Amino acid sequence: MSWKVTFRIYYEDTDAGGVVYYANYLRFLERARTEALRALGFEQARMLQENRIAFAVRSLSVDYLKPARLDDLVEVSSAVRELGRAQVVFQQQIVRAGEMLLDAQVRVASIDPVRGKAVAMPKEIREKFKTLMGTPA
Repeated sequence: MSWKVTFRIYYEDTDAGGVVYYANYLRFLERARTEALRALGFEQARMLQENRIAFAVRSLSVDYLKPARLDDLVEVSSAVRELGRAQVVFQQQIVRAGEMLLDAQVRVASIDPVRGKAVAMPKEIREKFKTLMGTPA
């Protein structure tokens, strides 16, 4: 199963040529992961306050395949590829009208933001992440 969210490409997302600036794709991926977490019933501000955990990107690999352009409607899908005690690996894709524009693998660590150290995810979060196991469609 994967989580999907749709975004419109705005002028602020593009360079002078009307093509999405490469770093802005990472913002789309982050927003999609945040919305997936929210859809599973977890808000980051509440997790920080109640569980004293945050998620931080540890590493990522991105293949930029084709450019998105001003006014495009793109769909970002997020699926969990690996799930550990304190980290999760997402496979994320950005697609426009069935055409893949970007394929990324993002390793995210569960951390105690005060100490800056990795900590185990609460069991309920891990269990919900299991529902996203699979491949983006």
